[in-house]
Amino acid sequence: MTTEPRGAARAMSQRDLEEEVDELVHLYGLEDDDELGDEFVNENMPRIEVSEYPAYMVAGREPAVEQRDWRLTGEAAEAEDLSFGGWGSESQCQDLREAYRYTHGRASEEYECYVIPEEEDEEEAPDVFCVTCKTPIRALEKVLDEHKEHEVTPLSKALESAKDEIHKNMYRLEKQIIEMENFANHLEEVFITVEENFGRQEQNFESHYNEILETLAQKYEEKIQALVEKKKEKLEALYGQLVSCGENLDTCKELMETVEEICHEEKVDFIKDAVAMADRLRKFLETKTDVEISAQPALEDQTLDFSDVEQLLGSINTIPAPSAPVINPQAPNSATGSSVRVCWSLYSDDTVESYQLSYQPVRDGSPGTDHAESTVTVKETYCSVANLVPNTQYEFRVTAQNRAGLSPASECAVYMTAPSPPVIKSKEVRSCEEAALICWESGNLNPVDSYTVELIQAETPGASGVTESVVGIPTCESLVQLQPRQSYTIYVRALNVGGPSARSEPATVHTTGSYFRLNEHTCHPWLTISEDGLTAVRSERKTPTREPPPSSTRFTRCVAVMGNLIPVRGRHYWEVEVDERSDYTVGVAFEDVPKQEDLGANCLSWCMRHTWASPRHKYEFLHNKMTPDIRITVSPKKIGILLDYENSKLSFFNVDISQHLYTFSCQLHQFVHPCFSLEKPGCLKIHNGISVPKHVSFY
Repeated sequence: MTTEPRGAARAMSQRDLEEEVDELVHLYGLEDDDELGDEFVNENMPRIEVSEYPAYMVAGREPAVEQRDWRLTGEAAEAEDLSFGGWGSESQCQDLREAYRYTHGRASEEYECYVIPEEEDEEEAPDVFCVTCKTPIRALEKVLDEHKEHEVTPLSKALESAKDEIHKNMYRLEKQIIEMENFANHLEEVFITVEENFGRQEQNFESHYNEILETLAQKYEEKIQALVEKKKEKLEALYGQLVSCGENLDTCKELMETVEEICHEEKVDFIKDAVAMADRLRKFLETKTDVEISAQPALEDQTLDFSDVEQLLGSINTIPAPSAPVINPQAPNSATGSSVRVCWSLYSDDTVESYQLSYQPVRDGSPGTDHAESTVTVKETYCSVANLVPNTQYEFRVTAQNRAGLSPASECAVYMTAPSPPVIKSKEVRSCEEAALICWESGNLNPVDSYTVELIQAETPGASGVTESVVGIPTCESLVQLQPRQSYTIYVRALNVGGPSARSEPATVHTTGSYFRLNEHTCHPWLTISEDGLTAVRSERKTPTREPPPSSTRFTRCVAVMGNLIPVRGRHYWEVEVDERSDYTVGVAFEDVPKQEDLGANCLSWCMRHTWASPRHKYEFLHNKMTPDIRITVSPKKIGILLDYENSKLSFFNVDISQHLYTFSCQLHQFVHPCFSLEKPGCLKIHNGISVPKHVSFY
């Protein structure tokens, strides 16, 4: 951009300058002010600092090198020595016009900032503050009005300064108010202290002499009288000092009035009276005025002489016997199987030297169950009592004692020891790939509130030794969900109000296949179950001629036994090792299958039967006395059985050659159990806890 030098601007013609001034006067509405017009023409007119006008940000145009920047401060404008005569070109005058229109809210779209205009009929708001006149004015008045020689400051700065001054004065005022209030409070405290000290002393004497009032009545009256006299003495001293102070004030006022009267007398009389008054004033001023408080509010120590009644006072218990303690309710987890922690408290500030805690088991009313009461002495407000019976309620009472005597006994509180650890029935634990059924005995004579089963997963690849808990179990068995193909160590705890018992002895559960044992409660008397519960044997001994009596749980006609399979739907697989030359039956049946009928002879059982008549083997797949016509050429030595709840199927396999033998389609509306029968002497051995073989998983 091409710019004109400042010197050329100053060399502009007088005519152009007058036109520019006329235009400015027209813009500012000053056509009637001839004197002001002359000032604009005058070359020696004062410079106008740009800082006295609002800052303008002109968008879309970049000022020339020598062109005036509207955003410069007043000091910068003075440094450049700019005046109205230096605007030069018409474009520079146009900038001034646009700036004026902008301040009146008529800026065009090429400006970035837009000032919302006020109502045209309202006067323009002041934007600067005249320090000399202490009033807000408009910036234009600084140049054109009587304020042009005055000191001005931006209105915002003046506002902040005024606020600061007000805040300072308010702070000083608040400080003075606080000082006055503190002084008044101090005077009030002094007055109250005098009254309270005497009142407190009176109460102290009353509390000590009430119980022996008849013996110490005279001493009591003497001491009270002494206190009253002392109080009267102090108050009279204070009152006398107050009267003296008032008299001094009256004398001072009288002297002041007399001096003022002398000052209005004639010279001769004034000299006469002045000499006498001066002597009087000198004597008065030499008189020492007491300005110290003669009686302090603090109460002197009143030493009491009880030597004459020492024997009587010795018989008075200065410390009373304690009141009855209160035993707290039993806190959770405050007991073990053999101990309990008892806590109590006092409802008063009694002085206690020791406590006596007495306890005994709660009487159940049975004859011969009375127990001797035991007592322990402690100094604390708690006691851990040991050597107790697990899961048993005990009655506790406590008394407090000091040198004055023994307190009344507290109300009876019943605490309970934690239960004994349960005993897991390892022989009745059943599992499959997704769950385990844990059974246990309580181990306690009295009922418990609930049980907790804790599971610790063995540290195997892909598993961590994390402990999980199943809480709130009301009975002595629990079906817990587990992860497949893992090993778990299982513990059981019993819980009551006293807390949890110790852990039971552990039991190990594997979730690889289904694991169960033979149920001895269903076993025919002619069968013998091995210790591990996996083998059934029918011996060669002479068979009794009489059958056992009928039973709803035990087989009586069919020499059979059932297994305890976990009641979980899904797929269960087990294998049975058989003797080729024995007559046996294997399969499944509902729990309520008739125990007086053969397996497969009803609609509640599905079985595979083998009958051997040398050298022929006969195989039947029986359900409701019906069997398909199937011939098996290779006699199995180990039979695999797959129970599939999801597809309602029961399949049999020859394990040694991986051969499928037969599959039942079953209506399994309830859970079924494995069943095994030996029609002649022989042996059946069960293999379970194994994964489903690949050749079986297709069925």
